[in-house]
Order: sequence, then C-alpha cells, then structure tokens
Amino acid sequence: MTEVRFYHLTRGSLETALPVMLERTLERGQKAFVQCGSDERVEALANHLWTFSDTTFLPHGTARDGRPADQPVWLAAADDEAPNGAEVLFLTDGARSSRIEAYGLCAIVFDGKDPAALEAAREQWRGLNEAGHALTYWQQDDQGRWAQKT
Repeated sequence: MTEVRFYHLTRGSLETALPVMLERTLERGQKAFVQCGSDERVEALANHLWTFSDTTFLPHGTARDGRPADQPVWLAAADDEAPNGAEVLFLTDGARSSRIEAYGLCAIVFDGKDPAALEAAREQWRGLNEAGHALTYWQQDDQGRWAQKT
C-alpha cells in the first residue's frame, strides 16, 4: 500500500508550500510527479518554480519542455502517468489519480479556505482509506509549519 499524506493549507498557498516539498523530495534522491487540475495551472506552477527563489534551482519540466525522463520534477494535468519515473506523486487542485499504488508516497495538497476543496479531500480520504492505503493528515500551524494531526 502507498503512504498517502493529506496536506491541509491554512496559512499559505500551494505556491509557497509546493517548492519546499519538492526540494525535500529531490534531497531524498527521489523524482516527483505533480498532477494539477488544469493545463493553465501546470503552466502557472512551472513558471513559478523557475522564480520562487533567488538562491536555489528547482529543475522541472512539462509536456511543453519535453524530455520527461530527464526531468526530476514533472508537471501535468490530464496525464495520470509519470513519464519521468517518479516515486512521489503530488496531487493538487483536486486532481485525482487511478495509479496511486504505483508510487511510494502520494501527497494530496489542498486549500483549507476553499469549502469545495475540503469536501473533495474528505471524499478522497474515505476512498483511499477504504482501499487500504496508509493515511496521515497534516495541517499548517500558526507559523505555517506542518503538524501531524489525528
């Protein structure tokens, strides 16, 4: 079974949290696949990942860039398959995957200020729990740090 972590954004945005999560994934020597809710979101996040920091570089690509096997981080919307051989799946904007079991870790990142996103995350939790995956729930504290909740 895949370890699935639900990340409930309460203090920051996906644009703030995702680059840090991706950096940690790469530091562990793993590749990541980020599945977004739309092609527009893919392009916005890809552009953001180029400029989010003046001091670090986060290598990534999209279908527009090509050469997926060479990309440590791959971003896509409709595609449910990681062409870069990723071990870690990030689901954003309510994206769903029928292939969660193909990854060692799945991180579902959702906006806690959006009632529809909260309900979608609850629905995903129920379905993944019934499927027998190992689930954990993480929420940002007042300083924006992640704290595991029960």
